Order: sequence, then structure tokens, then C-alpha cells
Amino acid sequence: MAKYGKKASDKVEAAMHERKKGTLKSGSTGEKVTSRKQAIAIGLSEARRAGGKVPAAKKAAAKKAPAKKVAAKKVAAKKVATKKAAAKKAPAKKAPARKVAAKKAPAKAPAKKVPATKTAARKAPAKKAGARKTAARKKA
Repeated sequence: MAKYGKKASDKVEAAMHERKKGTLKSGSTGEKVTSRKQAIAIGLSEARRAGGKVPAAKKAAAKKAPAKKVAAKKVAAKKVATKKAAAKKAPAKKAPARKVAAKKAPAKAPAKKVPATKTAARKAPAKKAGARKTAARKKA
């Protein structure tokens, strides 16, 4: 059974012609495409979007590293993760409490002394008002 359909070959062919003419542009940057491999990738991508029979695109990381190295990296990553988890489980030691010097409140300005005659004058009307109220109650 064929991996690629007719639509895929048509799209790749069209992309290759555009590349030869110099009109094929990259989708992300918009720059002119000159690479044969990139032109094929663009054609296959267009065929996928159009619904043609094309295998799924491979991941870049899996393409670069062989399977054995990927498996080794996964094992190493798990070991690092378990070490980090063990380190997090250990209770953190508390630092000894430091003595903090109490902040001094700003010094209050000394109270101004008011002459005795003025204080007596202030208090006197209040007493008189109270005396008036009591006198009014007595009359009633």
C-alpha cells in the first residue's frame, strides 16, 4: 500500500516548481526557499492541510537522536527528578530567631502650657451650662 496519495505528489511537485522559479516562500518568515528538502516539506504540509493521504509529520527531536540515546535521556531525567523530590521532602531547618531592636517612637513635642486663667475660662462655661440645665429641671 502506498504511503503517499496523489494529492501529496501534486502538492510537492508544485512546490518544487515554485522553488525552481524562485517564488516559493517560507510560511513563518516569508523568505525565499532554496532548499530542496524544505520545498518537499512545504508540499507535504500543504497536502496534509488539503486532506491528502500523507503520514503524520515526525518530531524534530526524535529525528535527530537515535532511540537508544532518547531512552537514556529519559532514564537520566527520572533520576534527577527523584533526587529533586527527595531534597524537597527533607524538612527545612529554621534559622535561630534574631533579636530585633524595638523601634523608638518619635519623641512627642512637649505640651504647651496654657495659663491658668484660660483653662478656668474654658471649664467655667461648661459648668454654667450644666447648672442652667439643672436649674431648669428644678423649675419644671
